[in-house]
Amino acid sequence: MKRNRRWMGLLVAMLVFGIILTGCMAGNEEASGDGNSGSDSEGDLEDKVVVYSPHGKDILSEFEKQFEAEYDVDMEFLDLGSQEILDRVRSEKNNTQADIWWGAPQVMFDEAKADELLQKYEPTYADSLDDMYHDEEWYWTGTSQTPEVILYNNKEISEEEAPKDWDDLIDPKWEDELIIRYPLASGTMRTIYSSIIYKDFKESDSPDAGYEWLQKLDENTKEYAANPEIMYNQVAKGVGNLSVWNMPDTVMLAEEKGYPFSYVIPESGTPVLTEGIAIVEDAPHPEAAKAFYEFVNSEEAAKLLAEKYYRIPTRDDISDLPKWIEETEINAMEIDWEVFQEKSDEWMEYWDNNIKNSDKQKEE
Repeated sequence: MKRNRRWMGLLVAMLVFGIILTGCMAGNEEASGDGNSGSDSEGDLEDKVVVYSPHGKDILSEFEKQFEAEYDVDMEFLDLGSQEILDRVRSEKNNTQADIWWGAPQVMFDEAKADELLQKYEPTYADSLDDMYHDEEWYWTGTSQTPEVILYNNKEISEEEAPKDWDDLIDPKWEDELIIRYPLASGTMRTIYSSIIYKDFKESDSPDAGYEWLQKLDENTKEYAANPEIMYNQVAKGVGNLSVWNMPDTVMLAEEKGYPFSYVIPESGTPVLTEGIAIVEDAPHPEAAKAFYEFVNSEEAAKLLAEKYYRIPTRDDISDLPKWIEETEINAMEIDWEVFQEKSDEWMEYWDNNIKNSDKQKEE
C-alpha cells in the first residue's frame, strides 16, 4: 500500500508539472504573436537598425537620439536623395544592407514593390490611414503629405513680383535666376518635372510640350545643385533667387534657420506627394525595423514632425496641429501615379540627355 501511495504521489506531481509547463508555453506563444502586424517586444529586438532616408540630418539625428533612448537599439542612417536610395536598394538586392527606407514619393515605393525590394508590413495604426495613403497590400504606408511650391528669396524678390504659377518661371526675365536641385537624384524634383510633362501628356499622349517647357526652364536655370543644402545656400545668398521645392522644407528653413525664403503655391495646381516608409525585403534586423517603423509614425512622432519639421501627417487621428497646416489651402493636381511610375524614368532620361544645359552648350 505504501508503495502504491508513493507512485500515486509521483504521478500527481508529474501531472501538475505538465499542466504548468503547458500553460507557460501557451503564454509564450501568445506573447510572441504571428509577426504580421505591430512590433515585437523590446527583448527580441536586434541591436541595430539601418535607415536610408532623404529627410536630412536634422530630422534623422533627432529621431536617432529618441529611438536609441527608447529601445536601446543603435540607429545608423544614410542621408541620400530619394532616387539614390532606390538605386542603392536595387544594387543591394542580393546583399541587403538597409532595414528601413524612410521618405520618398509613393511612386518610388511602387517601383520598389514591383522590383520585389520591399517587405509587406501592416502597422498597428493602419485604421488611421485613408486608402490613398498606403499600398493596398501594405508594402508601404504614407507618413506625410508634401505639396510642391515655388521658392524665392524674399530679400531680392517682393511678394508682388514673385512668380504666381509654373508658367511664370519660364519668363525670360528670370534668366539665370533659378537654382535647381539636380532632378535625377531627387524624388521631389523628378515629381515636379514629371508633373509639368504630364499636364499636356494626359490629353495629347505626347511629352513634347512638356519637354519644350523644361527647355525654357533650363534656359533660365543658372545651376543644378548636387544636393539640397547647396541649393538652399545658393538661393539664400542670392546666387540665384528662385527655385522649386517642397512646402514643408521651405517653411522650416525660413522659421527655424532664418533663411530669407518665401513660397507660392502655384495657382493652376501643384503635385502633392505622399511621402512613405517601408521595410526593405530581407532586412538584416527585421524586428528592430518594425519597432522603428512604428516609432516614427506614432502620434507623438507625427506631432513632432508637424510642429518642428513642418510635415503634414497622413494619419487622420492627429489633433492640435499647427495653424499653417490647418489653414493652408492647396490646389492639388489630378495625377495618374501609375503613369508617373511607367513614364518618369523615360522622361527624366530624355531631360538629362537632351535638355539639361543644352542652351549653354550651344553658346560654348
